[in-house]
Amino acid sequence: MERRELLKMIAAATGAAMIGLPAFVYGQAPVANGTTVFSEAEVAKLDEIAETILPRTKTPGAKDAGVGLFMAQFVSDCYTPEYRTVFRKGLADIDKRAGGDFMSLTPQARTDLLRVLDAEAGKQRNATEVATGGANPASVKLHYFAMIKQLVLFGFFTSKVGATQVLHYVAVPGRYDGNVAYEPGTPAWATN
Repeated sequence: MERRELLKMIAAATGAAMIGLPAFVYGQAPVANGTTVFSEAEVAKLDEIAETILPRTKTPGAKDAGVGLFMAQFVSDCYTPEYRTVFRKGLADIDKRAGGDFMSLTPQARTDLLRVLDAEAGKQRNATEVATGGANPASVKLHYFAMIKQLVLFGFFTSKVGATQVLHYVAVPGRYDGNVAYEPGTPAWATN
């Protein structure tokens, strides 16, 4: 799967273009071990949110891929101050809705809360698209949970863990085969 296809898939799943992408595309992607505007506790919370969205099953989960740190670095390096503020207020809202601390919730309560937020994000996106006629995607105001979900998907499926242990991966593709038989349940390809 090419990066463009992945980004299209994330946009389709979350219903909006990914914030911060222009900076990423033009070579300003987060730097590994870079500094972030997030504390270790916030990165741990991002890891737990990501793990709730993409939990470990027979395959690795978001925590195994270090998605929390990726999210913190991406937001710090690629989001505008306006979007960074929306993102941080969103994390505070998640804690508020969790009764003070998302980390203290049971796994089922975490899932229930994130499902509610996902539904709200979808309603907000749909209402904005109706109001604007859907003509200008840049005018769609993203719900903070849509931002979180985009980063979880992007961070996981572009990580080494996601690309090699969840998706099919061939480091150096061999010959081109334009007619590969599909076997139901087979994961998507990470390389093309």
